[in-house]
Amino acid sequence: MRRAYISGFTGSAGTAVVTKEKAALWTDGRYFLQAENELGHEWTLMRAGTPGTPSTSEWLKETLPEGARVGIDPFLFSADAGDELRRTLAEKDQELVLVYEDNLVDKVWGDARPEPPSNSLRVHELRFAGVDVATKLANLRKELSSVGATAMVVTMLDEVAWLLNMRGNDVPHSPVAYAYVVVELETATLFVDDSKVSHEVSAHLNEAGVSIKPYSSLVSEIKRLAAEGAKLWLDSARVSVAIKNAFDDACAQYYEDLEIARSRKRGSKEQTTMDKEELDGPAALHRPSPVGIAKAIKNEAELEGMRQAHLRDAAALSEFWAWLECEIVDGKKKISEVEVADHLEKFRAKQSGFLDTSFETISGSGPNGAIVHYRAEPATCGHVDDKLLFLLDSGAQFVDGTTDITRTVHFGAPSSRQKECFTRVLQGHIGVDTAVFPENTPGFVLDAFARASLWKIGLDYRHGTGHGVGAALNVHEGPQSVSARFGNMTGLQQGMIISNEPGYYEDRAFGIRIENLLIVREEDTANRFGGVTFLGFERLTFVPIQAKMLDLELMSDQEIKWLNDYHTEVWNKVCPDFSYFRKVHAKNCILHIVY
Repeated sequence: MRRAYISGFTGSAGTAVVTKEKAALWTDGRYFLQAENELGHEWTLMRAGTPGTPSTSEWLKETLPEGARVGIDPFLFSADAGDELRRTLAEKDQELVLVYEDNLVDKVWGDARPEPPSNSLRVHELRFAGVDVATKLANLRKELSSVGATAMVVTMLDEVAWLLNMRGNDVPHSPVAYAYVVVELETATLFVDDSKVSHEVSAHLNEAGVSIKPYSSLVSEIKRLAAEGAKLWLDSARVSVAIKNAFDDACAQYYEDLEIARSRKRGSKEQTTMDKEELDGPAALHRPSPVGIAKAIKNEAELEGMRQAHLRDAAALSEFWAWLECEIVDGKKKISEVEVADHLEKFRAKQSGFLDTSFETISGSGPNGAIVHYRAEPATCGHVDDKLLFLLDSGAQFVDGTTDITRTVHFGAPSSRQKECFTRVLQGHIGVDTAVFPENTPGFVLDAFARASLWKIGLDYRHGTGHGVGAALNVHEGPQSVSARFGNMTGLQQGMIISNEPGYYEDRAFGIRIENLLIVREEDTANRFGGVTFLGFERLTFVPIQAKMLDLELMSDQEIKWLNDYHTEVWNKVCPDFSYFRKVHAKNCILHIVY
């Protein structure tokens, strides 16, 4: 939000850099068109990931003179990011300055800056969580002991929520709260504003042996751990510069004090005691957080909650699509992109357990659909009609699960170009959906399955094919992903959930994306080469794919069978609890079997 305030760019990913003479913003391919539309003339758009575009640290090193000082808020940069920036700047004798007291954007923002959220926490029921807090903490402590650690700081908000079976409402569309957890071998402490803790939450935490301290007291707690000789597990890709520096500085102070004491007692019996104190002294163990992978591998209760949430979501979406088609095709209406998103939320809100949308709905008609993460605004949005292709990417937060789905439709006559592109996107979608692969295969291996049909005619898309999804948690989670970026070596495992969302975007013309969520499941293969378990996918999403968008000449018999089987499954799973779907099915073209 600070970046949005200072730059005008509202995308969910990006970095703004401001010098005395220049202002530049880095973002990835999902947001190039959006950034072009939102940035003012004083900003330079840096298209991250494209040839010739330097990183932020490289740009700063080349742009600023020797001796320049670059400031960051140490609570907002990961330790790894801070170290990389510091090393790069040092190559030109430039200095990284940690601005602890006043975030400089806040000083500009002044009194107009919104107050921090103060929404209450809630307990995430055991019937949805599947495993109680005490068991999760015990499992984490086993991980700590196995590597010689005595404590860990959990900083990712969704990891805090998952570990303690609680949810919050501090971040729009994500059921998390601003909080930290410190887990030691015998204790666990939640750092959160006390005003957010109800009697129910307090009792829930107390039962699991979790104490509560003020959110602002974390740094002093980190220093205490060092003073007491803790072996602290730190995920340097996740913890902030401020947390790592607090521990490193306190460790340095511990050993400095020990050395001073040793120099005074050198040669005495007390020196032996001090040598032992040095061996038992504090140390940082830099490892990826074990909470992330534990959260990513869903238990059966979490998976069943996701299944049920997706069926209710499918009913709402099918009813919504039938309504929208009637309005546009029969009623000859033009409906704004914002109105479409608002109506969809109303259909979802009628379903039991609905809490919120899981992200800002992407409702993009015609050229707006080509903006991968487009955000419709009332004053500038387009209209959905029977002339333009329409892309709708949306999701919901239910008490038992999180959904994310994209469909692209045309309420009139799509062009042959649009049909070919849509068909090739669907072929990529089917390629991932039907993939069978060895356990622990990294997601990037599957990425080519999604792009192969597009590549055959020289097309591609600038975003990943799939991301992890939380169970009644963040709609984007790691560590798993399916992406052309082969740096992520996280292997896919049973119980993980990923999205399958290939697309194609013709700048300033139209966008196409087809997205379902998938559970990674064991596949019953005829062979198990080398004793390896092979995996495939179970679908979570059951919403029709518009058949009129297809160029059947491009599709194989197997691909047509896949679509027919999918639509049969949609009908069988969603129809029994959805009388409106049965009424409109005969006349609406959203769901058609292809023969």
